[in-house]
Amino acid sequence: MVRVDCAGLQRYSAALFEGVGVPATDAATVAESLVEADLRGVASHGTTRIGIYVERLQAGVVNPRPKVSVVRETPTTVLLDGDNGLGAAIGVRAMDEAIRRATAYGTAWVSVRNSNHFGAAAFYVQRAIAARCVGLALTNAPPTMALWGGRTPFLGTNPFAMGVPAGSERSIIVDMATSVAARGKIILAAKKGEAIPPGLAVDVEGRPTTNAQAALDGAVLPFAAHKGYGIALLIEILSGILAGATVAPHVGNLYDNPTGVQNLGHGFGAVRVEALAPYDEFAARMDALIREVRESPRGLGVGRIYLPGEIEFELADRNRLEGVPLAPPTVKELRELGARLGIEWPFGQ
Repeated sequence: MVRVDCAGLQRYSAALFEGVGVPATDAATVAESLVEADLRGVASHGTTRIGIYVERLQAGVVNPRPKVSVVRETPTTVLLDGDNGLGAAIGVRAMDEAIRRATAYGTAWVSVRNSNHFGAAAFYVQRAIAARCVGLALTNAPPTMALWGGRTPFLGTNPFAMGVPAGSERSIIVDMATSVAARGKIILAAKKGEAIPPGLAVDVEGRPTTNAQAALDGAVLPFAAHKGYGIALLIEILSGILAGATVAPHVGNLYDNPTGVQNLGHGFGAVRVEALAPYDEFAARMDALIREVRESPRGLGVGRIYLPGEIEFELADRNRLEGVPLAPPTVKELRELGARLGIEWPFGQ
């Protein structure tokens, strides 16, 4: 892995987006979301995605300057049309709108249609946590996952994240795909020429495979069999059907789709803690729960029980000091992209 300065990588990433016509504010937002994923050890949703984002911007299938509009609203709900813009820029606007309304009314829900890949869902719930809210973010995705009992792609990996603030302890963040593993991790393995663990995917014939490319040609599998399948279908409904976005096998692919739009749907929820309980009391109870979990008797050979999101928080702290770790293929792609756009790679490696 190559380590680079976090702030420098964010500036360089933003410059790449500005180089293909994205306004500075949106470019900075999308860059922040991708670098944050790299910091947290979620490289599958980090700067490795810049290449395909830029490719689709240059092809004209993603709008670099969307006019995001309100389709309908009540005091606590909003439906936004993203005008085919970059998912992270639209997602931040939607999450912030949910937070604003939850601050005023206690709770809020914002649906989004006509959007694109929005990166790691944890990025959005962290904004809710900072505003003393419980946050929820979810999205549908291109069809890459087989149904329970199926063998062809039908649903997306349909990730969701939920974030809960605490007091002196770290917040809790659950961020997960509804597949056994995020497809982005398989894409990264294919780029590196690495095998994937068994049980993640099937090939085009429905046979289990550890070959990353065969998995990409086939379908990933839902986690926990019928349970993951059921949750993925619910997320499809909440993010796609409810928002009026494209759903299930009809969602446009991110990769190998140079002319088709995605029209993804997202959902963002926020609940202001103080609408239901005094914040200090809530935070103290959260801290007590976290400590009790951490101190729970451990299984044989287990050195530590982690809270959801704790590993990622600690990785981010380390990587801010030591540098963001990037895989050599990602470095190569970012450097070449900069060279084509006349933007100098600032790190020397």
